[in-house]
Amino acid sequence: MNRDLLHILSDNNKDIDNRLLVDYLDGKLNREEQHLVEEWLTDNPFAADAIEGLQQYGSREELNATVGQLNKELRQYLQNRKARREKRRWKDNPLLYITVAVLLVLIVIAYYVVRMAVRQ
Repeated sequence: MNRDLLHILSDNNKDIDNRLLVDYLDGKLNREEQHLVEEWLTDNPFAADAIEGLQQYGSREELNATVGQLNKELRQYLQNRKARREKRRWKDNPLLYITVAVLLVLIVIAYYVVRMAVRQ
């Protein structure tokens, strides 16, 4: 069993264990446990929809492949965001700091030159 399947509904619920949900999907529960899970699903429509979606997959291999693909795309997306954030940083570009400092000095000098020209 793929570990990612155990974390699909990981909202840290205290009512029911994720392993119990996976066993429910696989049909490995006795009648009491199955009734407990179905009762819990009745009270939690979000989890019921998630279970229904998981049941629609034809095979466990297809589900594992989909979970793997989603995790891969999520990792790639997060890496791209991190790379864009790093590009926006100024810390690795000392030339930018020097340029800003020179511009500020030129603006101050220009201000004093214009001010002295107006006095005369």
